[in-house]
Amino acid sequence: MKINGLAIENTFAEAFNMKASRIIVTADNTKWARNAAVSFTGFATSVIACGVEAGIEKQLTTKDTPDGRPGFSILLFSMSRSQLEKQLETRAGQCILTCPTTALFSGLDGEDMIPLGKNLKYFGDGYQISKRIDKKRFWRIPVMDGEFMCEEMTARIPAIGGGNFLLLSKNRSSCLSACEIAVNVMSKIDNIITPFPGGVVRSGSKVGSKYKALIASTNDAFCPSLSGITGSKLHKSVNCVMEIVINGLTKEDIDKGIRESLIAISKSKYKKDIVSVSAGNYGGKLGQHHFHLRKILK
Repeated sequence: MKINGLAIENTFAEAFNMKASRIIVTADNTKWARNAAVSFTGFATSVIACGVEAGIEKQLTTKDTPDGRPGFSILLFSMSRSQLEKQLETRAGQCILTCPTTALFSGLDGEDMIPLGKNLKYFGDGYQISKRIDKKRFWRIPVMDGEFMCEEMTARIPAIGGGNFLLLSKNRSSCLSACEIAVNVMSKIDNIITPFPGGVVRSGSKVGSKYKALIASTNDAFCPSLSGITGSKLHKSVNCVMEIVINGLTKEDIDKGIRESLIAISKSKYKKDIVSVSAGNYGGKLGQHHFHLRKILK
């Protein structure tokens, strides 16, 4: 199958059930809202080692935020309720409470609620003040530049993590440029994030390792430098492989991210160097969700 000359392999990405939450951080201006959001989402690429997978979903205008200030929405994903709660509280306390002029709000409604400012309020040392607005509770915590406003709870909802595709390229330059096109497209789509640095992964992994202490190791089948000594899945013309991992609130959100980004790549000048598009899976044995590339692109 080819889309505008871009070859799509007959394979699928394998993804997993996760839980997600959305928060909204605002500040006096976009610079400081971004500083808080970037700090909050640091070291949040994979639950293999980071506890949560998180990323900036989108920039918000003053019309889109609860307090009418510039802001960003952030999505967090985890397989563990306790890790999601722990990481949300720790990151909010260390990266948003500390950041000048910020405020923090829930970005989701639902029946399954988890703490947001419920525990952060204790930083106020007894001087914190509670306020209820439209059945929601907020906390005003005194800090040195004034007050930190934080909503008490946010929602946790079912989500999907690990949707992906692989770009198999003749060279690294075109591979990375094509990835950048895809990430830019997905940055404009609601309800998804690409949690790895810049949205791109060069160290795709497989389950397990020859070393017992590791639960994941290099995906040798897609490593060009190992094509002569391992069970390679690469054509001899492939010299670089990069992966984009997509987490989303629904399967349809991830489908849209894959479809629109691959169509954009197929219309770019870099497609001539992309040998094919593939995906990472584990034979369909681990993940509850399968994203068949050709089906998505039909």
